[in-house]
Amino acid sequence: MKIAVIGTGYVGLVSGTCFAETGNKVTCVDIDVNKVNKLRNGEMTIYEPGLDVLFHRNIKENRLFFTTEIEEVIDEVSIIFLALPTPPGEDGSADLSYVLGVADQLGKMMKEYKVIVDKSTVPVGTADRVREAIAANYNGEFDVVSNPEFLREGMAVEDFMKPDRVVIGTESPRARKLMGELYGPYVRQGNPVIYMDERSAELTKYAANSFLATKISFMNEIARVCELTGADVDMVRIGMGSDPRIGKRFLFPGIGYGGSCFPKDVKALIRSARQNGYDFEILNAVEKVNELQKVIIIPKIRRYFNNDLRGKKIALWGLAFKPNTDDIREAPALNLIEVLLKEGAEIVAFDPEAMNNVKELLGDTITYVDNMYDAIEGADCLVIATEWSEFRNPNFERMSEALRSKTIFDGRNVFDSEKMAELGYHYESIGRGHALTAEI
Repeated sequence: MKIAVIGTGYVGLVSGTCFAETGNKVTCVDIDVNKVNKLRNGEMTIYEPGLDVLFHRNIKENRLFFTTEIEEVIDEVSIIFLALPTPPGEDGSADLSYVLGVADQLGKMMKEYKVIVDKSTVPVGTADRVREAIAANYNGEFDVVSNPEFLREGMAVEDFMKPDRVVIGTESPRARKLMGELYGPYVRQGNPVIYMDERSAELTKYAANSFLATKISFMNEIARVCELTGADVDMVRIGMGSDPRIGKRFLFPGIGYGGSCFPKDVKALIRSARQNGYDFEILNAVEKVNELQKVIIIPKIRRYFNNDLRGKKIALWGLAFKPNTDDIREAPALNLIEVLLKEGAEIVAFDPEAMNNVKELLGDTITYVDNMYDAIEGADCLVIATEWSEFRNPNFERMSEALRSKTIFDGRNVFDSEKMAELGYHYESIGRGHALTAEI
């Protein structure tokens, strides 16, 4: 098939590249001339494990192209994906100006039947609004489909190539046939393609992400109770997760969720419900808990330093909102940095991928180093904000020599409490009232 993907952000670039991988001719469109030139020259504009291999292979095989002009390809493509930003407004509602603006342009360019696919995460009713925007300028046949993405940053290539499920919102037999053919190669192992109406598909994405955010905030509240009662959240997590009705995933406590999806989608669903006369009380609490959780480790640090952080050198491991990405949107590390700087601390940070993005945002307000051990040289303590794999089994002997004080505040429960005590560290993490080892 011949496909256009409008928008070369995270979702657009991953989707376009993975569609090309199964033999489709894909043209990715973006108004950012600099970004398009980089992509044409084979330069990746995001970090996502495994994507670079597919990206370069499909450019070489002449299946993946980039342009700033949709007019160049609109006549030849049968499916047009809208992978455009939908940033939250001040009230939490999704900003649809990019999506509807492109829909208006498409209506002025279309000459024959196309399937227009909302790949962006959009509120319920967006497919209707896209349909109206196109129909205002085009009176021929077309269909609008909702096809939400369920990509985990750091695992996006695997998620796209071997999806748990594909959700396609359309009541058009013609569009359903085309979309089914397109996704056929990705579900050969039997994972379902779930067809539904457009509004149900739109809500499915918000419901899925908001439920996962709810699990995270719930476990973070359990972690707080563990600290107050002397229970150990790792024990509780294992006991809970063994119940198949609950499952093991998203039960790990920490300093909150971030990224481009969960915060935005929770806000949007709260706002959408409110617009329809319903106050989504559970999600209000989820959002409140998460904001508090991002800085939950700050009181531990204050207490250790007798409420005086002035002049303290604090090493920070991790800046991205999660490992295996350079995405710092809503990253808890940024909240920690803001508070620590206000209280007079000096921050030396290391992250394998996200430092350039933080430099663009914060400039030289903090210090950046090239490796994790340089960050802790002479530091009064170490704070862990992202659970990168390379942080999990460090050279503790080297750490002990580098740190001014053997003190670690672990916001992601990377280390074993018992081991840290044996090594002579002052070690504080999230929700561990007792240093025990689980027996399964």
